[in-house]
Amino acid sequence: MSSSAERSARRGALIVVEGLDRAGKSSQCEMLQTYLAERGHDVKYIRFPDRTTPIGKLIDAYLRGSADQNDHSIHLLFSANRWELAKSMQRDIAAGISIVVDRYSYSGAVYSAAKANPTLSLDWAWQPEIGLPQPDLCLFLNISTEAAAQRGGFGEERYENEKMQTRVREIFRALFDRQDKVCVIDAGRALDEVAKDVHIAVEKCFVNSSRNEPLGTLGPLAPRAGSVPSLS
Repeated sequence: MSSSAERSARRGALIVVEGLDRAGKSSQCEMLQTYLAERGHDVKYIRFPDRTTPIGKLIDAYLRGSADQNDHSIHLLFSANRWELAKSMQRDIAAGISIVVDRYSYSGAVYSAAKANPTLSLDWAWQPEIGLPQPDLCLFLNISTEAAAQRGGFGEERYENEKMQTRVREIFRALFDRQDKVCVIDAGRALDEVAKDVHIAVEKCFVNSSRNEPLGTLGPLAPRAGSVPSLS
């Protein structure tokens, strides 16, 4: 493992965990935070949406079904919620603190596009994300819609139904065909087995990522490339 001096000379890493609802994202984020801290890394864990901010409270009411919003306006609120924390994320990472993020721009774009609104395409949904901090690694916890629906708590929020989750899974595939730095992990296994693969992927990221350079920013979607393993 690198010495403290070597670690402090490098910026932190931005690690994002994505997946369907009930795929185990929060559990894996918490376990990853502990794993990294035990190995001497300064690390924070944040979740989107951040429901504590003024914008986050509007989003929370929407997700719980107690408020309605136009598809475009709620999408922009989700994006604005990420922009609220962008500067603090960049400061922390520049100071050598790694950040584990539960949901990010990928979910934001995918869930909005999954509504099948003809004027809200994946490309339209991605536009407000351009310029946000770019993850060094995005971990997609891959699980079937049927398996996710069998997990505790499924159905408590607006998007937790099988029809929507099936559509979300399809659009994640389309998005990841146009992104790099994505690692697909089988999340249909025991928690510890999934965590082992998560930790291996993150360790590789720490070794291989260019953390001597400033954190990048998200850019426009690339043309379809098919560079990411299938979510079969």
